[in-house]
Formats: sequence, C-alpha cells, structure tokens
Amino acid sequence: MAEKWQAPDYPTGWDHSPQWDDCLQGAFAGREGAFFRVWAPNCREVSLKIVQPGKGGSVLPMRPAGDGFFETGAAGLRPGARYFYLLDGEKQRPDPASRFQPEGVHGPSEVVDPAGHEWLDGGWKNLPIEEYIIYELHIGAFTPEGTFAAAGKRIPYLRELGVTAVEIMPVAQFPGGRNWGYDGAYPYAPHNSYGGPEGFKSLIDALHAAGIAVILDVVYNHLGPEGSYMADYGPYFTDTYKTPWGAAINYDGFFSDSVRRYFTGNALYWFREFHMDALRLDAVHGIFDSGPKHIIEELKEKTGALQRQLGRPLYLFMESDRNDTRFIRPGALGGFGVDAHWNEDFHHALHVVLTGERDGYYMDFSGAGDLLKSFAEGFVYTGQRSVYRGKRHGSPSADIPPGKFVSFSQNHDQVGNRLRGDRLSQSLPPEKLRLAAALVLLGPYIPLLFMGEEYGEKAPFMYFISHSDEGLIRAVREGRRREFAAFGWKGEVPDPQGEGAFLGSRINPELRGEPAHAELFGFYKKLIRLRREIPVLRAYSREGVTVCLQEDILVMTRRFNDAPPGYGLLLAAFNLSGRAEEIALPAAGGTGGWRVLLGGAPGTIQGADAGQEADAGQVRLGPYETVLLRHVPGGIHE
Repeated sequence: MAEKWQAPDYPTGWDHSPQWDDCLQGAFAGREGAFFRVWAPNCREVSLKIVQPGKGGSVLPMRPAGDGFFETGAAGLRPGARYFYLLDGEKQRPDPASRFQPEGVHGPSEVVDPAGHEWLDGGWKNLPIEEYIIYELHIGAFTPEGTFAAAGKRIPYLRELGVTAVEIMPVAQFPGGRNWGYDGAYPYAPHNSYGGPEGFKSLIDALHAAGIAVILDVVYNHLGPEGSYMADYGPYFTDTYKTPWGAAINYDGFFSDSVRRYFTGNALYWFREFHMDALRLDAVHGIFDSGPKHIIEELKEKTGALQRQLGRPLYLFMESDRNDTRFIRPGALGGFGVDAHWNEDFHHALHVVLTGERDGYYMDFSGAGDLLKSFAEGFVYTGQRSVYRGKRHGSPSADIPPGKFVSFSQNHDQVGNRLRGDRLSQSLPPEKLRLAAALVLLGPYIPLLFMGEEYGEKAPFMYFISHSDEGLIRAVREGRRREFAAFGWKGEVPDPQGEGAFLGSRINPELRGEPAHAELFGFYKKLIRLRREIPVLRAYSREGVTVCLQEDILVMTRRFNDAPPGYGLLLAAFNLSGRAEEIALPAAGGTGGWRVLLGGAPGTIQGADAGQEADAGQVRLGPYETVLLRHVPGGIHE
C-alpha cells in the first residue's frame, strides 16, 4: 500500500505553527482544512478515518514522514470533524494527542482549532509567586453540576474568600464521567463531561478576569489503565521501571526522544493554548529517567524559553515523596530549577500535632519538634532513618528558600486516601481547625487550601472512579483495601466505583451561612487578608526569620525589610497544646509597643482590641490559640 500512496491535497496556506514543532503530533485545523500527524513506529502503515455520523466514513492513507511519523492533510475539513487512526488496516484507535474526546476514551477524536477561542485576558501577566494563595479544587465535586461553566459561577465566592490562585485537579480525558483525574488517558484533551476545551478556556478567562491565577495538575508518570492505546502506536512505556499506578513512561529507553517531546509538548500546550499560569507535576518520584538530562530539567528549560517568548511568568510546582531537593535547586547548583515542592512533611507533622495519629507513615512523626523543624528548614526528613520506610530518607533543605515549598493541612491525597475520605472538620473541634489554618496561612511557605476546609465542610472527599472493565474495577477495590492496611483503619472501604462516593464528595459552600461554619470562614478570610496586606508574610527568605518552641508554643518572628534589629518585628505564636500557656515577648529595644493583629484573651496583652497598643512582657494564649503581634517602634500612631 505504501508504494502506491499518492500525496493528498494538502490544505493550502497551512500555518506550520511552532506548536506543531513542540509536540510533533496531533491534528490542527487550518484555514483551508486540517492537518494530521502521528508518531506510530510500531506500525507499517497508518490511515486516517474521517467519521461522519450516520454516513459511514472515508479513509485517507497517511504518508510516512520519517522517524516513525505519519502525516496527511484533509482539504475542507473543519473543526468539529471526528476521526480515528487505522493502524495496519486493523486497529481503529483515537489520536494519542487528541484535543477533544467528545464520546469518551474509546470514541473518535475531534478536530479542534487551537485559535478558535476569543481570549479576553490580554492584559493578564500572571502573579508573582509571592502572591500565590492556592485553592485546590476538583471540577466534578466543586459544584453540583460538576462542569467548567458551573465552576465559573463560583468565582465570586473565591474572591470573597480572598485566594489568589486556583489549582485544578487533572482534567485530561479519563474513562467515564467521574474520576479524580489521575487515570487520564488523553493528556491533551480536557474532559468531555466537564465542558471540553472551549469550556475550560472560558473558565480560565473568567478566573484571569477576577485576578486569579490558574494551576493545572498534570500527570506525567503514567497513563490511565483504561482507554489509553498508546502502546499500539509506539514504545511510550517501559518495563525497566514500575509505578504503583501502571506502566512507567519511557523517558530514557530506545526511541524515547519522541516520547519526551510528547510530554514536554503537553506542558507547553497548556501554557500556550490554555493560558495556564502554572502546572503541578504529579508524583515526580514515579518519573524515571537515567539519561544525561532528566526530563524534568528539560521541561523546566523549555518552560523558561516559552516564558521569555510570552513575556510572563510560568511556574512549575511538583509533588514527590522523596524529599529530593535536587528538583528545586537552581541549575547553577546542580538542580532542575522547579519553582516549588509540595511539602508532605509539613502536613504529616501538623497532622500528628492535631490528631495524635501515629499509624502508617505518621509513625515517623512525633509532633511539635517535627513541626518546628519543618518551619525552620522545610523538610523534616533530611537524611535520617525513617522507620516507616526502613531506610534513610530525604536530603538537607535548610538552605532552600521558603518560597520553594507549598504547605497545607489538607489536600486531595491526604483527605481522599483515608478510609472514608474524612476531613479534619469531621473530627476536630473548631479551635484546632483555626490553629491548622493559622499555621498554614501565617507560616513561611506558599499556602494551599483544599476546597471546603475554609468553612469546615462536613462531606468527605472519597476516592471515585467510573471504569467499564470489571476486572479493573475489582483490582481498584482490592488495591484500596491493601493500601489502608498499614494504617490499621477498621470498617468497610467505600466502593470507589459506586456513584455515591462521587456524589457524597461534592462540597456545599452555602454552609458558610450557618453560625459555626461562618465563624471558621470569617477566620480564614481574616488570615488571608493579613497575608495579603502584610508584606513580610510574603517575603520568602529565611533572613530575619526565627522560630523556636517555648514549651508547647511555636513562636515565629519575622523582621520587616530594612528595619534595624529589634524593630519592625512581626511575632506569630501558635499554642499547640490544649492548655493555656504563656510566653515572653522578645526584647524589642527602644520605645514602642506591640500591636495586636490577631487573637486575644481577656486580662492579657491580647485583651487589647486588634490595632491597639500593649507593652506587657508576657503573652498568654488559650488552648490551640494563635496570636499575631506587630512591634511598632515609637508607638502605635507612628
């Protein structure tokens, strides 16, 4: 067949976009038609099958273009046309780089015009990372409708809360209509039930109009077990390494150059075509690359080049359970330069302080001392032996700037991977919830909230899927049971396949109107306002910062820029115990007094109303209370 192939009528005036060079595959709608290119080195021949519902379809042979690529043009084909690739005349498969899967993971791909959306955010330039206060959400569980459009209607709520960045859990096309998103099979295709690519672009536009940056969670360590047909096309996967979630991606084996370009191209695609501000790289410890340049280093370099081209900051955040500072150190120091690292150690230390749990990986954490170390250095495990892991764990992080870490008291993993997906608000009293909020939002790191925590959502966030393969469903159920064994949790595991797990995980922000929820919501708003108004709380430097424990009170002082020693101090004190405690204020020197910004108990320095001046040498904190004070040289009126 290849010998008899005749060149098709390519669309005239085809714009060979730089986007094409980034990913080297996919389908583009041009001015005169559409152009298709796919990497399929496993195939002798590939054809394009245009699908016309109710009318059958037409098949166009594709021309070998070298290095395993096949390409063709289709004159007159417009956005909205659907297609498959025919591999060796037998297998009908969706496009691995599909921009839209309107009928799900097993259906045809749809041609999309990358320039079809009329963007309205031309004046948006992203925010400095110092201004990021992140709100993590799941599109399906954030609203009753579970769509991009419905999420857009809650932007006024996000503005009321005061967050400055939204982190969206993965939206890449996954099987069925409900999933956390980490089972995505088509990394370039926003999920059809959420609203597809146009719906996603409209949401991003609206968030930018509200002054809110957008972070997308992306998965480059594996692909979902249902609906991914990449192995039919080429060596996307490797047997050299294993991940807990599926076959590892081939970043360093034979024919891996095009695999690398597929995934780095995906990141650039989100930045360029969807105006994304940042990406969060999921489970980097599951990305294996022994080549001379790690794929994360290459991704950071390409992101930097695109940042210079676009003239706006583009950030990469990452998650890893290895505590490997190589990823966040600058290239000049042998690192990969990733902008910030999710700090699970901070969470674990805080969780033990709040709950006393010591099962599973919490057995490695003992409470206040570990939280102090995390405040002072970032990671808790910096090379010492982990009992849970049975080996030494982590690398030193004391020299890493605080702006390289993201802290949180809850996130999708730490809530959703509990037996019943229970939140802190389902077991802790209000005073502990307020303490958790203060430690995150007044602490030294980039703060992240998980949707619903800000008003004490009572609904759990459970793990949910909607696979169609019964064997796969059984495997997921059994895997969840094994995962919980290390924690000693008792009871029946909620069925992740059941629709109830999904519907029961939807949040209801209207609860913030009820008295108990309203009090917590108001506290979160006040903390966020303080963080946004006080520059030193956003100064990601360890210079001028001290932390210590006075009994069970964690004390952090921060000196305002250009203030002489002893002047311009901000003091945050967090009582980690259930007892009232006193601490001594540091000697400020000179004249002046302490202004109360947050907290207060009658009969003590905190008894002054916020904004009043007090000079007492002792501070008394109630159980689990937080106090924030600012020393004002020369008196409160200066």
